Amino acid sequence: MTGPAGLIIAPMTPEDWPEVRRIYAEGIATGNATFETETPTWDTWDRNHLSACRLTARVGDAVVAWVAISPVSARPCYAGVVEHSVYVAEAMRGRGVGKALLAELVRVSEASGYWTLQSSVFPENQASLAIHLACGFRILGRRKRVAMLNGRWRDTVVVERRSTVAGE
Repeated sequence: MTGPAGLIIAPMTPEDWPEVRRIYAEGIATGNATFETETPTWDTWDRNHLSACRLTARVGDAVVAWVAISPVSARPCYAGVVEHSVYVAEAMRGRGVGKALLAELVRVSEASGYWTLQSSVFPENQASLAIHLACGFRILGRRKRVAMLNGRWRDTVVVERRSTVAGE
């Protein structure tokens, strides 16, 4: 695993929520991480994310990043296709944490039987696009003016990684 010395990746627990929520809020504040404008409550966040593949990255006792998956559809044929989110604390960006966490998500998701990981990334978020490409994702395309954020139309770049292990 690449990343800072002492980085530990482990399953997320409900007790991690305050730190996860803080990191999520830091991502929202950038204006280039999500269309969300406020962090949800734990109950809302928990309901919208699958219990599998929720991971945190820690340095010492501090959560410095997190990743989680959500279903893309309730239809059984899409059971192995999930959307993921990855967030890194502002103070830890650019140190390899996101790449290490995303690589671990790939490993854990394949072991859990998920065959496609996908996400939408703002094109301005070059760091996120770079770690996705480094972890075997490909760019499917750009969705022009797909939604508004703070009164401004925004594009997203759709990235996908198809497993070579799961779903074969």
